[in-house]
Amino acid sequence: MLPGQGIPNTITEETVQGLEGKSIIVTGGARGIGLAMARGLAEGGAHVAVADLNAADARATAETLAVGGGKTIGLEVDVRDRSSVKRMVEATVSAYGRLDVLFSNAGIAQVRPFLDITEDDWHTVMNVNGLGVLIGMQEAIKVFRAQGRGGKLVNTASIAGKQGYDPLAHYCASKFSVVALTQAAARGFGPEGITANAICPGVVATPMWQVIDQGFQDHGLSKSPQEAFNNFAASAVLGRPSQAGDLTGVARFLASSESDFMTGQTLIVDGGMIFD
Repeated sequence: MLPGQGIPNTITEETVQGLEGKSIIVTGGARGIGLAMARGLAEGGAHVAVADLNAADARATAETLAVGGGKTIGLEVDVRDRSSVKRMVEATVSAYGRLDVLFSNAGIAQVRPFLDITEDDWHTVMNVNGLGVLIGMQEAIKVFRAQGRGGKLVNTASIAGKQGYDPLAHYCASKFSVVALTQAAARGFGPEGITANAICPGVVATPMWQVIDQGFQDHGLSKSPQEAFNNFAASAVLGRPSQAGDLTGVARFLASSESDFMTGQTLIVDGGMIFD
């Protein structure tokens, strides 16, 4: 086979089977990676609940994604609050009749030199990135069990869940926890047809990296805007930083029936920054 023959260049409805009509929640879905995931899933015909801490942003995003065969709703959620997560799940089931996939994507970042990380810093980051993922998974699993036909959990980790970085130590710890939760759920609930996988993005041009970049400057770790971003991204062997859309294909794959026999895995999508 010649290079490129028989291999589609893009993920399309024809190459991703079993996505149309699926009921899917994407937390942190109003911006960045979550928005790209939600858009790709909706364009593939899935019924998507765009969940975000900012209710107005969630609703506005859902309206813009109401395209093709998919349906979209916007929901407010604070992933740290179990009652809020329950309302999100219940609203999705009410709208679409069931829940098939939960994307636990909501997350925050904070830059602190290692010796400056406080207990408050730790809890701020871990409560969103670690506890928030745990609560979401727990509530989705309860629904999957009640429905009696399995389900899919997809968690956004990071290359920071594979390697530690000094001024992001507590962020890294939170993303390592996402990998651990993914593996634990895969082992614990696989016999019930519930799969759990994680995506590890690299350096992605999103609002989160603007926060990280500013944090590096604030602590004297870089001197100019985007310096930290560019320095980190320079290690990608594909020669450019990631865009949020680079995560769309793997998100659609993990939500679809194409990934039914995959569980407990962390898929690194970083342009070749780290090899695993």
